[in-house]
Amino acid sequence: MSIGTLEHPMKIVGDIGGTHIRFALCRNVNDINRIWVKRTTDYPNLEEPLREYMSQEGMPAVKTAVIGIANPVAGDQIRMTNTDWSFSVEATRGKLGLDQLVLLNDFSALALAVPHLPADELELIGSGKPMRGAPIGLLGPGTGLGVSGLIPTSEGKWIALASEGGHTSFSPCDDTETWLWEEARKVYGHVSIERFLSGAGLQFVHRCLTRQAGLPQETLAPADISRRALEQSCPHSMRTLDIFCAILGTAAANLALTLGARGGIFLGGGIVPKLGDYFARSPFHARFHDKGRFGEYLEAIPVHVIRSPYPGLVGAAAHLIQ
Repeated sequence: MSIGTLEHPMKIVGDIGGTHIRFALCRNVNDINRIWVKRTTDYPNLEEPLREYMSQEGMPAVKTAVIGIANPVAGDQIRMTNTDWSFSVEATRGKLGLDQLVLLNDFSALALAVPHLPADELELIGSGKPMRGAPIGLLGPGTGLGVSGLIPTSEGKWIALASEGGHTSFSPCDDTETWLWEEARKVYGHVSIERFLSGAGLQFVHRCLTRQAGLPQETLAPADISRRALEQSCPHSMRTLDIFCAILGTAAANLALTLGARGGIFLGGGIVPKLGDYFARSPFHARFHDKGRFGEYLEAIPVHVIRSPYPGLVGAAAHLIQ
C-alpha cells in the first residue's frame, strides 16, 4: 500500500523508544506541531497512547500515522526488545479507525531525518568534511543502541537501512575492555555492543569498577552516572563515561568503515546529546581514528552530534515523502 502525501490532511508522526513515546501532527518535515511526550512504560501497547493522543480536544480527524519504533519491523506482529509491548499492527490500525498505520525502525526514521536537520542542530566533532553523494552512518545509545545508515540513490533520494547493529558482538580494544567483556560474558553469555553502549551499559560498567575497587554497590540511574561524571564528583563515574565514549568511538569507526560512510557519522539517542562540551574532549575522537592504516581515511569523515529536540518525528515525516 502506498503512503499518502503530506499535502492534506494532516498525518500523525511518532517516535517510540524504550523510555519515551512522542507523537505529533505534521503537514511536512518543516511543519510539525502538537508534540506530545509520555513515558513508554506507562502504557501496555501502542493502541492506548495513540488513542489518547488522537482523542485530545481540538484534534483534527487523522487517517494516517507513521511511527518509528525501537524494534525490528518485519510483518504484522511487534514484540519490543527493551519493553514488554506486544501487539498486531493491523489490529491496532483497525481499532483506531486509521486507513494506514505504518511502522518503521526508529533509527531508520532518524536516518531519514538527517538530510532535513538544520545546521544549528548538528554539532561537528573534529574537522572532517562530507563527501557529496556518499553513504551516511548513524548510531545512538539510549535505552538500547540504535544503528542505521543512509544510502544515496541515483534519483537524489535516500534509502534508510533497518539495522540491528547494536546486537553485533563486542570486541575489546584494551585490557580494561577485555576485563569488562569477561565480566559481561559471565552475566549475558553473548556480549553485544549494546551491553556497553546503552543506559544499562553505563550501569554495568560502573558496577564493575566500584566492585573492583571494593566499594559498596550503589544503584545509580544512567543519568546520575553521567551527571556525576560531568560534575567530576565521582572518579568511577568519570572513568565509566570515558570507557563508554571510547567504546562508542570504536563502534562509530567500525560503522564508518563498513558502510564507507564518507558522508559522515551522526550520533543521536538519549545519552550523547546530553554530554555537552565533555563529549568533544572525551576519548571518542581519538578512538574513532585509531584504526591503524585507515586512521587517515577516518580523519576525513565528519562526525556530528544530533542536537535536534525531536529528530525521530522529522524522520517519520520524511518517510512520507520518500
